Amino acid sequence: MTPQEEIARLRRQLEDWNYAYYVLDAPEVPDAEYDRSFRRLQVLEREHPELVTPDSPTQRVGAEPLSQFGEVRHEVPMLSLDNAFSAEELRDFDRRVRERLGAGDEAVEYACEPKLDGVAVSLLYESGRLVRGATRGDGTTGEDITHNVRTVASVPLRLRGKGYPELLEVRGEIYLPREGFERINNEARERGEKIFVNPRNAAAGSLRQLDASVTARRPLQMCCYSVGLFRGGEMPDRHSEILDRLHRWGLRLNPESKVVRGVEACEDYYQSLAERRDGLPYDIDGIVYKVNDLGAQQRLGFVSRAPRWAIARKFPAQEEATRVVAVEFQVGRTGAITPVARLEPVFVGGVTVSNATLHNFDEIERLGLQVGDRVIVRRAGDVIPQVVSVIAADRPADARAVQAPEACPVCGSPVEREEEGAVLRCLGGLICQAQQKAAIRHFVSRRAMDIDGLGEKLVEQLVDRELVATVADLYRLPREAWLSLERMGEKSVDNLLAALEASKDTTLPRFIFALGIREVGEATANNLASHFGSWEALAAADEEALLEVPDVGPVVADHLRQFLDSRDNLAVVGALREAGVHWPDVARPPREQLPLDGQTWVVTGKLEALDRNAAKARLEALGARVAGSVSAKTHTVVAGPGAGSKLGKAEELGVPVIDEAAFLDLLARHGAQP
Repeated sequence: MTPQEEIARLRRQLEDWNYAYYVLDAPEVPDAEYDRSFRRLQVLEREHPELVTPDSPTQRVGAEPLSQFGEVRHEVPMLSLDNAFSAEELRDFDRRVRERLGAGDEAVEYACEPKLDGVAVSLLYESGRLVRGATRGDGTTGEDITHNVRTVASVPLRLRGKGYPELLEVRGEIYLPREGFERINNEARERGEKIFVNPRNAAAGSLRQLDASVTARRPLQMCCYSVGLFRGGEMPDRHSEILDRLHRWGLRLNPESKVVRGVEACEDYYQSLAERRDGLPYDIDGIVYKVNDLGAQQRLGFVSRAPRWAIARKFPAQEEATRVVAVEFQVGRTGAITPVARLEPVFVGGVTVSNATLHNFDEIERLGLQVGDRVIVRRAGDVIPQVVSVIAADRPADARAVQAPEACPVCGSPVEREEEGAVLRCLGGLICQAQQKAAIRHFVSRRAMDIDGLGEKLVEQLVDRELVATVADLYRLPREAWLSLERMGEKSVDNLLAALEASKDTTLPRFIFALGIREVGEATANNLASHFGSWEALAAADEEALLEVPDVGPVVADHLRQFLDSRDNLAVVGALREAGVHWPDVARPPREQLPLDGQTWVVTGKLEALDRNAAKARLEALGARVAGSVSAKTHTVVAGPGAGSKLGKAEELGVPVIDEAAFLDLLARHGAQP
């Protein structure tokens, strides 16, 4: 047998054993025999490096750590799910499904799966080989974690069998089983290191390691639950059959998955798994129900960036009683003052909770909360601590009413209550240290100027020591001042100064977003940049011109003009440009190169994932003209629920009509952000 033949035989053997162990849960050989074969393959590959391939079982861990994570744009968005917190809400979901499908009283077939408490990921296979792994991120953009997912033993580097599409995106959950969680925490304790608070945080932290060898030491698992993008092949027309096919191709499924018919069977499945939840080898926080028929899924469509054909029935959030020892006030970037309940520490849902947001003063009034009260604290969705209710019967005699501050708790400036009455706002502006700190944190954040290494503690020192007052001061601060800060040595300062220098080369949308203008998020910043093309054009725009921009209404236009009319704000922008911050103007490609050039589209009805103004902006960016009425010259109508007469007119004239799901797919194909 030649070395090439032996290498091929060993790889096939190891892949078969991995499949039996990780996917079928049916080990075929002792660990010692697996280890002998693995070591033999390593020896042969060292002797014949020209025969090493990326999908060899020996190549799961890369040689060099990464310097940073790249971004991955999901061609098909990874949507979130709506939640049901009771049997009644699940029945409402089933009723809506049957009504929209016109099924009457006929029971719908659902695929039921445990909702694993881990990290949602996307795996991309080309010609059966794993080429990319990514996190879900915000649903449209995630992080490239290919080097880390390759280390997860239940993720095949090469698909088994045949018949898979040329391009296949598999979606699933990477999680840490409880036994593995306990083991790595015990090892951390022995080394005197910080331990993880729960398996989900451990899984997330493991996948965000720049050094894949660290991830490889964590016993992560992956279960797939759907397919995203696929090309060059066909897939079954039922969700459960797609999962079966993925299983045959070497991907792991959750063994508790089941197909049932009707909402009562869904409820039985929920109760059965809820009773066994604590005995499972992994954490779950609910059940996911999906309409099994893909044709029915397409007819049901999407709402608010979530599918109408699926829902997550959450387990009751864990609740505990504790006492409110104080209510303090935090000041945000825009001056909004948020009340925060300080609690006697209590262990809820896997973490120790010592504070909970009270959102605003209306919420305090709704709860009837006083300092000293015993309250019920819940981690909503097992993540965000919140005060659910007050145990009025346990109110102590010395309980005190919560008093809204008459002046800013940080700078002492006057405060005002907005017209709605819920939000109290500091009027101190940039003289308020809290607003200065929040503005700087926002400016340096990843989606803004992306200045790595300038964390919260450094910002605190900079403002407290009055080294900076505005974001422009960051670029003017001498090296000696950085070195004077705590825990800032020569190398740290060099890295930070390099990050500051690199951040000067930015884009107009990022710069607008980084300025922290009230109500101007990333999407609005993108729209402003695309519409005006340059900072000068935006700064000169009057309120009427601003209102022509998609997503900009009277409130946002007013905030923009207030910002742009402020001498202080324009001085900061000028100082940033003097420091070297620059960006190219935003130029649209020639119209004849746009994919929808010359086409007239109409948008009608209520869209859920984006409003009609945003839809209009996306179409215009692709070259289309968006009209207000349907005619024989209309190319396509995008129709949401409640489309009315325009939909009828389109059908009468034979104009093509697409729903929101098809529209989002079109945007994704042409690279237009949904």
